[in-house]
Amino acid sequence: MTHAIVAQQPGGPEVLEYASVEPPTPGPGQLLIKVAAAGVNFIETYQRRGTYKVDYPFTPGAEAAGTIEAIGEGVEDFSVGDRIATAEASKTYAEYAVVDASKALPVPAGVDDHTAAALPLQGITAHYLMNSSFRVEPGHTVLLHAGAGGVGLLLTQLLKARGARVITTVSSDEKADLSKLAGADEVLRYEGFADKVRELTDDEGVNVVYDGVGKDTFDDSLRSLRIRGAMVLFGAASGPVPPFDPQRLNSGGSLSLTRPTMGHFVQNVHERRWRSAEIFEAAANGTLAVRVGATYPLAEAAQAHRDLEGRLTTGKLLLLP
Repeated sequence: MTHAIVAQQPGGPEVLEYASVEPPTPGPGQLLIKVAAAGVNFIETYQRRGTYKVDYPFTPGAEAAGTIEAIGEGVEDFSVGDRIATAEASKTYAEYAVVDASKALPVPAGVDDHTAAALPLQGITAHYLMNSSFRVEPGHTVLLHAGAGGVGLLLTQLLKARGARVITTVSSDEKADLSKLAGADEVLRYEGFADKVRELTDDEGVNVVYDGVGKDTFDDSLRSLRIRGAMVLFGAASGPVPPFDPQRLNSGGSLSLTRPTMGHFVQNVHERRWRSAEIFEAAANGTLAVRVGATYPLAEAAQAHRDLEGRLTTGKLLLLP
């Protein structure tokens, strides 16, 4: 037997129980990994509560790093003992997990297990935002909301390495300090941010807004854009944006709007490996500092959820089997 976190029904963090389970086995095209660290993400709190439908008994988790223990039939490009990470597995709140080989990301020697587990979801998100949703070039000016969030801290560093000017928004002094430490050129509070952005850009506006906040920032995000600027709406932390008249994009200066999601930017092994290789390389060479806010023994997954939902931590939360 091995151990995993299991919820028998939806509910509060207390439904997450540390339980003995049968060890998983890899099927064709799959890998069995011994989990070194598993990432904790907000989607798992929605699944645990029943906001998102899942089957019970339920073991949360999609993101992890670990070492390959066994290989299923038909897998040719991995070996037992290789280190991999993923953001697209299931049941990773566990000592052992099964990962599709096509969704496994090779981890280079210069990246430790905690960093490898903390990077896939938010790192690949940052990569596709700045390279594919809107291609940021040196000299561009960017407005990035939630600059001290997990994606925000990574994206700020990558944008600065690209040669962009980065303006962020945050909600507290502590978060402002974190955003500045990541390299933000200017850090604003949310109230009146569009007017301040206009002032900082001599009323020209920014090339692109990366907005994961949604309803509360959407209108002023559009106001912050320059002519032919792009709005990348990649989340809805404050709620979904209500329907709006596309004519606003015209009157705002022939603006563009896109609503991406990660799954559409990792469509095949080549794309997945391209993005992850660049992110892991940036972490290995020091271009990208990854903030792990807290680690918990696997058995304390419920406390990790309490802290995450209570906004008591910054940076990535990891469970350690």
